[in-house]
Amino acid sequence: MRVLSIDRGSSSLKVAVFEFGPERSAMLLEGDVDNPAAADAALRIRDHRLPADRATSRPLAGTSAIASLLAFLREADLHVHAVGHRLVFGGADHEEPARVTPELLEDLAALAPFDPLHMPAALAAIREVAALLPDVAQVACFDTAFHHRMPMVAQRFPLPRELWSEGVRRFGFHGLSFESIVRELGPSGARGRLIVAHLGSGASLAAIADGKPVDTTMGLTPLGGLMMGTRPGELDPGALLYLLRAGRYTLEELDRVLNEHSGLLGVSGTSADMRTLLASRAADVDAAAAVDLFTYSARKAIGAFSAALCGLDTLVFTGGVGEHAAPVRWEIARDLAYLGIELDAARNDADAAVISADGSRVVVRVMATAEMRMIARHTREIVGQVAAASKP
Repeated sequence: MRVLSIDRGSSSLKVAVFEFGPERSAMLLEGDVDNPAAADAALRIRDHRLPADRATSRPLAGTSAIASLLAFLREADLHVHAVGHRLVFGGADHEEPARVTPELLEDLAALAPFDPLHMPAALAAIREVAALLPDVAQVACFDTAFHHRMPMVAQRFPLPRELWSEGVRRFGFHGLSFESIVRELGPSGARGRLIVAHLGSGASLAAIADGKPVDTTMGLTPLGGLMMGTRPGELDPGALLYLLRAGRYTLEELDRVLNEHSGLLGVSGTSADMRTLLASRAADVDAAAAVDLFTYSARKAIGAFSAALCGLDTLVFTGGVGEHAAPVRWEIARDLAYLGIELDAARNDADAAVISADGSRVVVRVMATAEMRMIARHTREIVGQVAAASKP
């Protein structure tokens, strides 16, 4: 079975094709588009079937990113049997991946206001695939699903109880990433008390005990928790009420400030890119302040989640920043020796798989997240179940 995984973000598209055999699976190709709406947008494809994984690029030239991708697959004679999509938000009723139906699409469209940055684009991608590949099954894989098993105390906000029944609760996000890390670690590696730090333009932590979710930093929406590239993370709700009452922003303007102009970008005033800020912080006090606030935010959350777990056995860094920004990892872990975290400087600088020192009580790992493969696995399982059920 060949499965196409699609992650349609607010301003990007990531895709991958996986082939599942009787004993193993392989990624055949992967691709991405930055800002598909831009006039110079291009689909970049790395075909792993070719020597040296040769990369190609083709301008969209007015064609949608999805249409361009499917045209490429036809030309490459890569027929796919199913398509899986990352859906950031599944709400209270969607605890598992699900086959896409008209009823599910209608239900998800009603949830779009919870995440107006990602959901409309993802739903549009599902509809476009359905129009271009009407006979191919599609599966929705929810980032919130992993966190549904969190204890009630971690899901509830201290708000009037009627709001709980209306769906105002901590859902958590980056679930496909956390799930992929737990799967990669395996039963023995995920045993005990684990914190996974998914650090990228979006960032969140998950506390996990014996492979099961205990708590996470994001809440009702992807705005909460850790400081991020353009999102603020934790805030005093009174600050937002003050800004609205003072007439500084309309509701729509405040929405843009919180989603697009806060976080690293807001504090530095120059960039949301951690690489840029690390390179300029020696000469730019605002860039330095942004990095310091980011690492402080993550360090506090690790301390809090260690308390929730009653200790810590393993810490995993993943995501673009978590995997590649050694100075960020060092500064987050620098003052956590009281938890049993000690890094080896040389291993950390080399982005080694294990970066903790030999005497560290907590094992600290750097792992690549595998969200696209997780989407493909879920899709294969769901489509296989439907096919088996339809046999006489």
